Amino acid sequence: MKRTRRAALVGIAGVGAASLAGCLGGRATGTADRSDRESSEEESGGDGPPPTVDADYLLAYEAGALASESLDGGVGKDGIPSVDDPTFEPISEADLADDEPVFGVVRGGEAKAYPRRILSHHEIVNDEVGGEPVAVTYCPLTGTAQGFRRGDTTFGVSGRLVNSNLVMYDRATDSWWPQMLAAGVDGPMTGETLDEFRVVWTTASEWAARRPDSLAMTEETGYVRRYDSDPYGSYAPLNGYYSRDGTMFPPLASAEEGHPKSVVLGARTDAGAVAFDKATLLSERVLTGTVGDGDASVLAVADPGLSTGYVYRNPNGAVVEPDDDGYRVDGEGGVAAADLPLERVLAFDAMWFAWFGFYPDTAFVGEHTGAGYGR
Repeated sequence: MKRTRRAALVGIAGVGAASLAGCLGGRATGTADRSDRESSEEESGGDGPPPTVDADYLLAYEAGALASESLDGGVGKDGIPSVDDPTFEPISEADLADDEPVFGVVRGGEAKAYPRRILSHHEIVNDEVGGEPVAVTYCPLTGTAQGFRRGDTTFGVSGRLVNSNLVMYDRATDSWWPQMLAAGVDGPMTGETLDEFRVVWTTASEWAARRPDSLAMTEETGYVRRYDSDPYGSYAPLNGYYSRDGTMFPPLASAEEGHPKSVVLGARTDAGAVAFDKATLLSERVLTGTVGDGDASVLAVADPGLSTGYVYRNPNGAVVEPDDDGYRVDGEGGVAAADLPLERVLAFDAMWFAWFGFYPDTAFVGEHTGAGYGR
């Protein structure tokens, strides 16, 4: 069951629809024309809606308020085209720089790497991994890479943004899904929650070392793009949009502390949201905190080999300590970061401003650090 704690956005964000209109030079709020939404079903269809789950986490805003506050990004529906027939090659043969950011996915025993520089031009890849239809998604403006089971349908880029975040649509029902929320905010599936899976933001060399059997997505996407050029800047070296204090669009809520583009490992629980500063986590290896009213304990552990981390519930106060490349849990050593004997909570990297905008009551653990991607 999904619950909300806000009935409207404007009171929190302090930003009305009219004040956002000038940023885009186009339609600022409201849903797209019904004719546009109906035509997409005829164009692409899909045999059924995407799989959904019963969410056990809180949403800060009502779905209708999020839909009405969405912005026209200026490119139009499918103006940023999803890749629906991706091609792959062994990662050992791929022309990838060692420090190049990739998004790693493992499903059904199969490992794949999706170069960030390719997804920055497409944002959604409809693929199959381990025999399962999935969508691997990336929003450059919020620094979020997330995976979703898609069933018989595919996802596309709606051309809308909310809190600077990609709003996807599914081609079976034409419902809108803000990526970071994984929740339907407009259309027949309003109030539903997509079935997510973990995507690891890492580097090509780290992923290849951990998963030498991995495939890597190639530039043969069916589109002509300058995949060696990121329209927003660069992560290696860090520059452009990814390093600046400012955002392109006003956030739904603004934090008083922290660099807007610093990276957090965010997780949602039934007690509330939590953000672990990623650079702090990679340095200290174990971070502990509480969510909600302080009664629910959570912890995060770093996976140094992939420069990532994992979040767990810790209701019984298990003692977790670094143990070489792994961890000791209540004295038992040799446990991998991804395999602690605790309940793991899905987590993903996000820019701090974007996480706080969607989850203004979030707990924060760690020291506020600078812009970057946690290295």
